[in-house]
Formats: sequence, structure tokens, C-alpha cells
Amino acid sequence: MEGFRFWPGALSASEQADLLARVLAAAEDAPFYRPVTPGGRPFSVEMTGMGPLGWVSDRAGYRYQPTHPVTGAPWPPIPERLTDLWRDLTGWPEPPDACLVNRYREGARMGMHQDLDEVDHGAPVLSVSLGDTAVFRIGAAGGGPTRTVRLASGDVCALTGPARLARHGIDRVIAGSSTLTPGGGRINLTLRRAGPASHQT
Repeated sequence: MEGFRFWPGALSASEQADLLARVLAAAEDAPFYRPVTPGGRPFSVEMTGMGPLGWVSDRAGYRYQPTHPVTGAPWPPIPERLTDLWRDLTGWPEPPDACLVNRYREGARMGMHQDLDEVDHGAPVLSVSLGDTAVFRIGAAGGGPTRTVRLASGDVCALTGPARLARHGIDRVIAGSSTLTPGGGRINLTLRRAGPASHQT
């Protein structure tokens, strides 16, 4: 699909371990929680976030906000390694202001959806996979056939240009395919530009 960019094995084993350690340290201040849909149905994934803004879902709807929905504290900062990846791989002039952190334990999945809550739909979405391999499904925004890509630990992909509003989701996570994450499972880091441009020079 035009605009879907994929960098398999972008992170070495040591880079994956270091990044995971930073994410888990951030989660001590911004703990994983299980959001619910506006209809009240719990997600199968656990979530937290990093950066000035975090994406949340509850009975009030989907939105970005500057504080953790459980603790009320600001989200921890995005690790520099992730902002470097964003800059080097996407070339987008503005830094990411949100990093969604999704934790998939055995049986968790993510239904097909579009990323629509950001102000500028021209800005890319960059995804980093850590831990167990996921079966990622993607299809055009307007419908039609879909295809799957396996995302292993250390893989990076991006939705850009025509693929920015692609429908996508996680069919399943292959349990035991990685030993990286404590207790098993997969952690997905999704970098976004959620708010308006800062217009910094």
C-alpha cells in the first residue's frame, strides 16, 4: 500500500532492551490501565502514554489530554531514542507530542480502526514493536481488501501520505515468539503528532 513504510529489524537486540527498560520505568509513574470504549466495553489491551499528550478512551469519548486518566499526573517524557527514530525515519519537521503505549498480553487484539483524533492528518504515525510478534492487518481508508504483515520485536512501520488514514488493527499476538518483555506479550509504541504545529523556527 502506498504510504505504508516498513523497516524490519530497525532496532538491535540491545536497543530493544534499553528502550523497553525506559518504557517500563515510565510506566512506574504512569501505570498501565485498561480503558473502556464510549459504550463502556473494556479494551483487551492495557495502555499508558508518554509525551505532552496522551490518548485516552472512556465513556466521554476518544481524545488526547495532558494528564494520566487514573493518577491525574502529567505523562512522562518520550525517550530520546524514539524522537530520534521519528526524525530519522519520517523526516517530519515537528517532533511527536504523543506516544501511545499498548501492552498486549495473550489473547489481546485491536480491532480495525483509523487514527482520526489528531489535529493534522498529514503528520505520520510511527509504530515500534517490542516483544511478541503481532499479526498486523491494514487496508485502504475507503474499504476493500486488506493484507497482513507480521511485526516482530524491533520492527518499525509508519502510516504516511495515502496510508495515513488506512484502516488497521492487530488480529493476534503470537505468544512466546519473544522473550523480551517480562511476563510475555507485546508492547507497541505509537508516535504521533496529536496537537497543532508549534510553529517553532
